[in-house]
Order: sequence, then structure tokens, then C-alpha cells
Amino acid sequence: ALMSCLNEGDEIIIPEPFYANYNGFSQQAGIIVKPIRSSIDTGFALPTVEEFEKIITSKTKGIMICNPGNPTGYLYSREELESLKELVLKYNLFLFSDEVYREFCYDGAQYVSVMHLIEGIEEHVVLLDSISKRYSACGARIGALISKNKKLMEIAMKFAQARLSPPTFGQLAAEAGIDTPDSYFKEVNAEYTKRRNLVVEALNDIPGVFCPKPKGAFYCMARLPIDDADRFCQWLLESFEHEGETVMLAPATGFYSTQGAGMDEVRIAYVLKESDLEKAMLCLKKALMVYPGRTS
Repeated sequence: ALMSCLNEGDEIIIPEPFYANYNGFSQQAGIIVKPIRSSIDTGFALPTVEEFEKIITSKTKGIMICNPGNPTGYLYSREELESLKELVLKYNLFLFSDEVYREFCYDGAQYVSVMHLIEGIEEHVVLLDSISKRYSACGARIGALISKNKKLMEIAMKFAQARLSPPTFGQLAAEAGIDTPDSYFKEVNAEYTKRRNLVVEALNDIPGVFCPKPKGAFYCMARLPIDDADRFCQWLLESFEHEGETVMLAPATGFYSTQGAGMDEVRIAYVLKESDLEKAMLCLKKALMVYPGRTS
């Protein structure tokens, strides 16, 4: 998608924290990522139009979002997406929307796709999708690039021909996955809602910890009273245990493009069963009590 729409040296704006591979894909294509900060204090809401306009230049050619988001679990509202639509039209930009977590929305929140507000921006919108999260088929890289821009799709097909084809096993799994009944997604949604509530409540009960409640995906971001997320996560694995166990977290620094950002934040995936998550949260609480780099 990036190589089909942007040239080397062009810029793309991505709200951070964001999926780390966006950086790698952009670098491969010679594209410059311009991060725009969203804050844990607002639950990682989309920055305002004014904030976007501060970093738009003549080289800016696109905006990338993940909705619901990895690593934050944030679900963009229709109003937020409408504000992006205005920017796209005003500055003649592409809007890339990674919507691989769209089945995972909680508390009755409504998922709004960029394709739901496409009228007037048909030539600008690129939707990215995948089976890997929807059917719990992580690693099965079968996806879709969807756009009404015919020129863009012609160019993308040239890259597709260079790839030849996705893996056969993934194609077979994807074909079978399409027949998954709605009842499966209802059960998964209910289970993830319970897991999310358990983890978020447990985190916010730990002194010095703050975690906004995400409305989508199966991740949450938490701010911890620590000096350095990378050091803390390594310390957990190498130097700490509670009753013979420890917990593995993802330091948030890897999800920011801005140097030094996310130093006191971590990402947690609530994909384990509730009993394991309970033990993990207790383990984290005990670890924070004795971590040498605790800040408060």
C-alpha cells in the first residue's frame, strides 16, 4: 500500500504509539514517518486537526491509522474519522486504515470503517485487513488491500505479481475461516470483555499505575511508576520471580517513533485465560514493590 501510493522521500503521519512494523515498512519504502502524539491521559484519542496541520508539509502524502488500535486498543469515533476526512480532502492525502481488529469492539461501541464515510474520498482511502486476528490465526499472513482507486489497485497488482502468492496453508485456512459463524465472535467478544475488565481493574488498583480502558482489539497500555520500560521488562525476565513465575511485557518504547517517548509505559495483551491473567497481575504488583528503578 505504501509503495503503491507514496514515493521515496514522501512523508506519512501516524498517531503514536503505533504498531512497530509501520516503521519498518516505511523505511523499506524510503518513506519518512512523522509521528503525532496521542496521550495515555486521554485514552489515546486522536489528536486534533490543528495538531495534524502543524506537521503537514509539501512532502506529506498520507495518514495511517489502526482502528481499533494496536498497541492501545483505542477505537476511533465517527467524529474523529470525519475530521480525518476533512484533512484528506484539504491536503489531497491518502488515508490508510488498518482494521484487522474490527471484530473486537466492546461495551456496545460501534466500529466505524473508513469505508463507511468514503463518499467524496473514494480515490484517497486504502483499507487494510487480515485473517490473522479475526480467526486467531496469528502468523497466517493472508490479508487484503482494498480501495476504489483503480489506478492504485493496478499498481498494487504489480507488487502482488512480484510476491507470486501468499502461502498455500494460509489460503486454505482463510477459506475455511470465512465460514466461521457469528456465534463464535459473540463468544470471543464476551470472553475478551471479561479479560479486559480483569486486567484494567487490577492494573488501576496497583499504586502508581494508570491504565485507560480500551474499547477494541485485545491490548491495553499502562503507565507504571518505573524509570525505564525496557530495563523494567528485562529485569522482570532476568531478575524477578514470584512463586517461581514472572510476567513478560512489551515496553511501549517500541511503539513510539519519537525518541524517549513511552519510557514509563508498557503494552499488555489480555489473551490468556482469566486465572493466568490474575496471576500475572499479582506478579506485576509484587514486582513493582521491589523494582530498584521505581519512581514513586
